[in-house]
Amino acid sequence: MPTIREFTTYLETIAPLAYQESYDNAGLIVGDPAAYVTGVLVSLDTTEAVVDEATARGCNLIVAHHPIVFRGLKKLNGTNYVERTVIKAIKSDVAIYAIHTNLDNVAGGVSFKIAEKLGLQSVRMLSPKAQILSKLAVFVPADNLPAVLTAIWETGAGRIDPYDHCSFRVGGTGTFRPLNGANPVVGSVGQDETVQEQRLEVLLPTHLERAVVAAMTAAHEYEVPAYDLYPLNNANQTVGSGAVGKLPEPMSGQAWLSYLKEQMNLNVIRYTALPDRSVKRVAVCGGSGSFLLPDAIRAGADAFVTADFKYHEFFDAEDRLTICDIGHYESEVCTKELIGGFLADKFLNFAVILSETDTNPVRYFT
Repeated sequence: MPTIREFTTYLETIAPLAYQESYDNAGLIVGDPAAYVTGVLVSLDTTEAVVDEATARGCNLIVAHHPIVFRGLKKLNGTNYVERTVIKAIKSDVAIYAIHTNLDNVAGGVSFKIAEKLGLQSVRMLSPKAQILSKLAVFVPADNLPAVLTAIWETGAGRIDPYDHCSFRVGGTGTFRPLNGANPVVGSVGQDETVQEQRLEVLLPTHLERAVVAAMTAAHEYEVPAYDLYPLNNANQTVGSGAVGKLPEPMSGQAWLSYLKEQMNLNVIRYTALPDRSVKRVAVCGGSGSFLLPDAIRAGADAFVTADFKYHEFFDAEDRLTICDIGHYESEVCTKELIGGFLADKFLNFAVILSETDTNPVRYFT
C-alpha cells in the first residue's frame, strides 16, 4: 500500500512546488506523509462536505486543486468554514493535499486541460516564465562523461520539451597542480598536470540546481570537479500561465459561444462584443485570468476564455478579441479529471475517486 509521500512526490514531478505563486499554499496541508493511503478523493475544493464524502467512500487522502488554507491559521476553534474543515479532516484522519498554481503553471496543466476540452490544436504556453532556468557547465574527462551525463539526466537536467538528454560538449585541455593533502585521480602532488577534458553544458530548472550539482559531483571521478552554474533569462516554454491554440475549423461568433457552452457544460457566459471575423485562435486560462488579457491580445487570439473579470476590465478588450468569462468553478472543475488521470496512470489498481460534491458557491437563476 503506497504512502501519502509516494502520492505527493509523484504529483510534484508533474507540478513542482517551486512553480507555485508566492501567495499560494500548495502541498500537504493536513496529514502524516508516512501514513498509508486507503483511497484518494480528487476535488476542486476541500470543504466539510468533501471531507465527509472522503470518509464515506473509504478515502483518507483528498487531493484538491484549491488549498483550504491560504493564510496562516492563528486559531482552530471552528469560527469559519476553513477552521471547521481542517478540524474535521484531522478528527477523521483524512489528509489534505493541494496542487494549485503549480499545476496552473505547467504545460499539461489546468489551462492545457481546458484547451483539450475545446479541441484546440498546436497548443503552447500563453505567457512563459523567465528566470527559472540555469545552465551547468562542467569539465569532465572523456571516459567519465557517460557516468556524469547519466547522473545529471536522471536528476532532471538536460530536458528541453519535447526532448530530453539534451547537452552540448566540446573538447579542450585542462591544467592543475595537486597540493599537499590532495588525493588526485590523475597526477601527483606538487606536479603540474595536463588532461584532455570535455566541457559539458546542460540546461536545468533552477529549483533543481542543488540536486543536479550533487548528482554530478557524486558521479564525477575528480576529487574537486570544476564547474560553472549560470542563471538564465530565457523563458521556459513549458512553465508559465495560460495556453493558446487553434480551433480545428474557424467558427462564427455565435457558433463559437454555443460550442464553448456545450464543451465546458456552462449555464452562462459573460462576454464582450463578438469580433467581425471568425473565431480561430483561442487563449484560455483556468481561474482568474484577467492579468493575461494583454498576452492573449499579443498572441492574436480571437477569444479569451477565463473567469473573474471585473466590470471595468471588460472594456480593456477594446474589440480586439472577445472575452469569455465562464466562471471560476466552471473553468477549473475539469481539474478533477486532470489530477485523477495523472494518479490513475501511476497508481494502477488503486482507488482514485473523483468527488461528486458540488463545491461551487455560486448559483444561477435562469
